Amino acid sequence: MSDDPSTDVEKVGIDGYVEFEFDLPRALLGRLIEAFGEVAAARLDQSNTFAIPDEQGVYQLFLDDRLVYIGKTDGDAGLRSRLGRHAKKLLHRHELDPTRVSFKAVRVFVFTAVDLEGDLIRHYGGVKAVDWNGSGFGSNDPGKERDTSKVKSDHFDAKFPIDLDRTLDIEVKEGESAAEALQRLKSIVPYALRYQNAGGNWRQVHPDLDRSKLTHLMGPLTARSVLQHIASYLPHGWHITALPGYVIMYKDDKRSFPSGAVVALSP
Repeated sequence: MSDDPSTDVEKVGIDGYVEFEFDLPRALLGRLIEAFGEVAAARLDQSNTFAIPDEQGVYQLFLDDRLVYIGKTDGDAGLRSRLGRHAKKLLHRHELDPTRVSFKAVRVFVFTAVDLEGDLIRHYGGVKAVDWNGSGFGSNDPGKERDTSKVKSDHFDAKFPIDLDRTLDIEVKEGESAAEALQRLKSIVPYALRYQNAGGNWRQVHPDLDRSKLTHLMGPLTARSVLQHIASYLPHGWHITALPGYVIMYKDDKRSFPSGAVVALSP
């Protein structure tokens, strides 16, 4: 019998033969907990996350040194991609200073089907103890079908809604189309900005956005001021709404948004 609780060797009465059982999940979890304890947390910002290899592994996020999120990578995104996406999501939020958030990451060279994320969450007390797990923090843009959902008070976006009044390094150029200005704004803001396309073709912008030409608008500008400027040049029927975690822009949309706030309406 081994002294290691994750292993067990059993003699079964056959000469020259024993049976060996290794509890891989338990052993891996124990070593991961030790590894996290051995590394110092670093500030979760683009500079630090860019230095992390984009490899498979698990990570922890801390708010004011308190563990709030446990995550793992998948086949689509490694540690650098995951942490970089989270660092971006923290920007331009009410009631949340990004400098308060730090991370620890552990690369796992043999990344098995073991539920490392779930095992770690359970070890640290479950989702009720790790605030941001189960809060929608790790989610991408939820899509149009979720726009009309009421955002619960314990959702990450409800606790820390996006701030459209942060000053941006942007300028609206004389004569450029609404589509061009929106595309540039979308590339700057750290949250999703979704606007209506042409028919069902997501690759083609709506004709109104392509035809509407804007006048020059220089800074200091915010996302709100740029969106309101764009809306003032669009045909009737367009509305721009801020949800707690993202912005949507549609024409002749009669839906109601219980968690939304109107940013601008076209004339």
